[in-house]
Amino acid sequence: MINTSKGIDWLVEMLRRDQSPDGSWNYPFETGISTDAYTIILLRTLEINDEELIKGLAERILSKQEKNGTWKLFHDERDGNLTSTVESYYSLLYSGYYDKTDKRLQTAKKFILSKGGIEEVNMFTKVMLALTGQLKWPSFSPLPIEIILLPLYFPINFYSFSVYGRANLTPMMILADKKITLKTNRSPDLSDLRVDRDEPDSWFRSEEMRSLISYIEEGVKNLIGLPQQLHKLAIQRAKKYMLDHIEEDGTFYSYYSSTFLMIFALIALGYKKSDPVITAAIEGIRSMKCEITGLPHMQYTTANVWNTSLIGYALQEAGISPGDVMVKKANQYLLKRQHDKFGDWVIHNPTSLPGGWGFSDVNTIHPDVDDTTTSLRSISRMDSGNLDAWSRGINWVLSMQNDDGGWAAFEKNTDKKLFEILPIEKAEFILTDPSCADITGRTLEYFGNYTNLSKDHQSIKKGVKWLLNHQELDGSWYGRWGICYIYGTWGAVTGLAAVGVPESEASIQKAVEWLSRIQNADGGWGESCYSDSKQTYKPLGASTLTHTAWALDTLISVSDKPTPEIRKGISYLLKNLQKEDWTTAYPKGQGMAGAFYIHYQSYRYIFPLLAFAHYRKKFEK
Repeated sequence: MINTSKGIDWLVEMLRRDQSPDGSWNYPFETGISTDAYTIILLRTLEINDEELIKGLAERILSKQEKNGTWKLFHDERDGNLTSTVESYYSLLYSGYYDKTDKRLQTAKKFILSKGGIEEVNMFTKVMLALTGQLKWPSFSPLPIEIILLPLYFPINFYSFSVYGRANLTPMMILADKKITLKTNRSPDLSDLRVDRDEPDSWFRSEEMRSLISYIEEGVKNLIGLPQQLHKLAIQRAKKYMLDHIEEDGTFYSYYSSTFLMIFALIALGYKKSDPVITAAIEGIRSMKCEITGLPHMQYTTANVWNTSLIGYALQEAGISPGDVMVKKANQYLLKRQHDKFGDWVIHNPTSLPGGWGFSDVNTIHPDVDDTTTSLRSISRMDSGNLDAWSRGINWVLSMQNDDGGWAAFEKNTDKKLFEILPIEKAEFILTDPSCADITGRTLEYFGNYTNLSKDHQSIKKGVKWLLNHQELDGSWYGRWGICYIYGTWGAVTGLAAVGVPESEASIQKAVEWLSRIQNADGGWGESCYSDSKQTYKPLGASTLTHTAWALDTLISVSDKPTPEIRKGISYLLKNLQKEDWTTAYPKGQGMAGAFYIHYQSYRYIFPLLAFAHYRKKFEK
């Protein structure tokens, strides 16, 4: 007979130990070495000689180098990753603590040249290399900055991009327009890494997108005013957009990449390096530093709200009372983080009041549906004194449903397929915010299990229909914000079950069969980061705690007795809860297929706890 109590007790104690004094959990939001490399480059370019930080970051970067001289985004990435290797090589040179004669850098250089040189890195890295003098700016911008002036009724306009796209594109458009280059006496020379030395316009995809660019330019031409005046106005509008979206800690939207780009965009517009806006932005970036195994890591953002809402919810599912001091402090923290300001989401959703939650500790204007429903789950068992927070949150989530019936992350109806063919790499991830199975499913799960919304409510019926229409042929669902098909299937099935879709439904049975089919011999589950870029399920070849917990929670939600697959999965979790190896550090989250992956250090506790809690509730009578 399986007994999950020991596993639950151990997990609860780990979480109790790790809670911060303010009630949150600040487990690192770990995204590889890119932000570490960029911080060295930023500090050296601005001649801020924070040697302790630079040295620590360089040491961390070197510690992640593979035996063949490369850097990878994930463990099973074949050969290595060109962009990651270029960023690491450049930052180690710029740190001043390593030079080109170092054997570790020589092996990295050999790999870079074998893959086509620095011209082949991703677009964001090309921008960084151009503004620090290592690549030429292209002769044309992929998007004219005047797009920021186009009216909302024009089919393509600034607000038809996703908010994440706007945050990064705004400073990028300024930089591409000004073509700024900042070099210092310490700047390395990367010219020996260039294979094709005079092709700056190879930045972008082929000529087939020119018609779309022409279409945008045609819209710009129809604006009233002289071209020069319009251009000046567009620059001013872009600058104002950045300044209006700076959080209290000085960061632009609380993201590393957009803040990094904003610093250089403001310098391109004439700001001095010592300007208070720039110094505050640098301090904001520094404040996102955390420590992992004794070395500094610069987080892309903080994940305190996400961690805390998930943990608060999981603890209560596991039977910890809402009156327990740990849960109480967590919920008090969450209530203080509910948004009361309007953000960009109001452009496409003008009839709703604020009431959502954001992802990071400092986020006040950029809420998302997933953090909101998870925060609402955590506070759902509190006393009735929080009815206002509760109803504002529910109303905001309901108002954010897309016209197609699904829910996206940040905004409503920002999924123009046209953007996917813009000459911008990963445009479908950067510029669009489509309905997705993981968020739609989790939203339905929240409505079904935590509210008294009728199963026949129009929003629920539309959400169910969207999910049933977006199941993959093999029975899985694609999860946009996790790795990947196991994550999407967990969100979809638990959501459908919560709103009354019976387990006998063909789509549920297909999902169960798929999960049973991909279970590993050891009883666990594991999925490779390759799934997202290959757009089909790719096995990891090993089991992970988080994937196993997602798969188990899915099966438990639609089973009336513990099946052999469930028993084997629970046994795997109980046996491996405390293990530490590459699978426990493997990314379970994604931001951009093939480019940006996230290792949530909290997940190894949260999701096994949820799986155990749901198993105990259903089967350990």
